[in-house]
Amino acid sequence: MAGNPLINNMTKPAGDPRFGQFGAGGTTTANPYGQQAQSPYGTYQQGSYTQQAPYGYENQQVSAGQLNDMYNAGTAGPVDTNRITINDIIMKTGLNLGLVVVGAVISWYMPILMFVGFIGGLVLGFVNALKKKVSPALVMTYSVMEGLLVGGISRMFEASYPGIVLQAVMATVIVFATILALYSSGKVRATPKMTRFFMIATISYAVFCLINLVASLFFGFNARGVEVMGIPLGLIIGLFAVLLATYSLLLDFTHASETVKMGAPERESWRIAFGLIVSLVWLYIEILRVLYYVRAMADD
Repeated sequence: MAGNPLINNMTKPAGDPRFGQFGAGGTTTANPYGQQAQSPYGTYQQGSYTQQAPYGYENQQVSAGQLNDMYNAGTAGPVDTNRITINDIIMKTGLNLGLVVVGAVISWYMPILMFVGFIGGLVLGFVNALKKKVSPALVMTYSVMEGLLVGGISRMFEASYPGIVLQAVMATVIVFATILALYSSGKVRATPKMTRFFMIATISYAVFCLINLVASLFFGFNARGVEVMGIPLGLIIGLFAVLLATYSLLLDFTHASETVKMGAPERESWRIAFGLIVSLVWLYIEILRVLYYVRAMADD
């Protein structure tokens, strides 16, 4: 068979109104450039039009009616464009930071709510971290609880050393901006080895805080007050905790970047915002403690 056997004889039936003047036996006009002309969709010859099969059907015999249905058929399904973006992460994080501030202002004037924030934040922190499907309502409630905790703690430290809260806020913003800039430039990246060390160190620090809390409440002993070569142990541990919180921010930036690249659902921006709130609150409290020990040493 001469020509391409896959598209030969695929001409339209006579008088088929769907193909207008190109139908076999229909009304045609002369081609000023000759009796045959090539188009992207097939070959036009005076009195007939041979149409090429679409991609994926080159090796199949397809009738003219089937071919027309293929070209007119819709897509397999709707395209999901509701994907996470950097703007989604920024908006959700900003919203939750605002809720932290609201909670902090309330607790500043009612410090007793600090204990409500501590228990509520602890419970909701575990729930949000373990929940497979992120809940925006729970994330926002967690932010309010963290605000209550931050406000009460800040009021206590501010009573001892006026101006310390503003210093801690400025230091937190500087650390956040620095890590973000370094990550964006590619100069700092989270590594598997460092992440494993971070996990072990964070668990160890959490165990230390729990034991120290129990010892303080029931035995009146605070390990942070112990001095090592004239330096309070609380200052050393606080500086170490600041490094852990800073690396936690780096992991949050890495997670956000990878989630956007993967095209995850927009809902996941709430989970990333939750992680950023955890890291920022942790970083702020640890910086507040470090400044407390530094100012206490300066007063001695």
